[in-house]
Amino acid sequence: MPNNILRLLQERDSYISGVQMSSVLGITRAAIWKKITVLRKKGFIIEALPSKGYRLVKFPDLSEDHIAVSACGLLWKRILYYPSVNSTNEVAMTLSLQNGAESGTVIIADKQEKGRGRIGRQWISPPGVNVYMSIILQPAVKPRDAAVLTMLASVATAKALEKETGQSILLKWPNDLIMSGRKVGGILTEVRADPDKIKAAIIGIGINVNMDKRSFPSEVRRIATSLKAETGIDYSRSSVIIRVLRQFEACYKDFEKNGKRPVLEDMKTRSATLGKRITLADNKEICSGIAEDIDDLGMLHLRMDSGDIRLFSTGDINGID
Repeated sequence: MPNNILRLLQERDSYISGVQMSSVLGITRAAIWKKITVLRKKGFIIEALPSKGYRLVKFPDLSEDHIAVSACGLLWKRILYYPSVNSTNEVAMTLSLQNGAESGTVIIADKQEKGRGRIGRQWISPPGVNVYMSIILQPAVKPRDAAVLTMLASVATAKALEKETGQSILLKWPNDLIMSGRKVGGILTEVRADPDKIKAAIIGIGINVNMDKRSFPSEVRRIATSLKAETGIDYSRSSVIIRVLRQFEACYKDFEKNGKRPVLEDMKTRSATLGKRITLADNKEICSGIAEDIDDLGMLHLRMDSGDIRLFSTGDINGID
């Protein structure tokens, strides 16, 4: 019920009276006041004037209620918020294994104790500044095509961040979001699958939002950035998440209707890798060449100095010329 009241408040630029709320929701004005009190305790600033009613002034920086109301659509079923977790992907996978959490469940945390990037690397995840979220889906995708989910999430997140910041966001293969030449976020997709069917896909999205450059560990300070560091603006994490979820749903619907070709083309258009000479490390092997293509399985086509084309499903790009 508080979310129904929140929805009414968000729909209005001005005040809405208790009488109007009571009529729309079918509850007493006393009940309205109790629900308003609940929202205020959660951090919503709601102004009340006897002659006018209620007006939403400000919502919390990170609020599952605000996200649930504002990211409404057919895809998102549940928004779950945790103050602290080991990792949102771990929580999502556990929920999926234990009780078959429905497709469209979103896990959000303020802090990760053991945030993970690719290949088990640590993702620095302090509280109060960034976005750490994981999406549970049950897509009609064969296991061999799982890479399209990473590409879709990358494209959707890039588009969302461009709308939020007005700045260009590029994609570095295989899963990095790049802003002004530095990493501002990343995607980590993990799946549970039978030989012919994905039972659950967990898509983790990490975005550096309001993190100060001096807060990054010294070893990544040169290559990492945040939305605030690049624009000088403090962002609402709820607003960033809402933007990402709305854009993801739009891209996902397009994918279901038109297949993976549009996703792949968007990925290539935004690529910070294609057409560049790169140095790529893959399983202790280091290769150099021209990044020529990304195929519909997410494989990078690297033209070696010998002229041969080699395909890579993963790897670290350590240099781009």
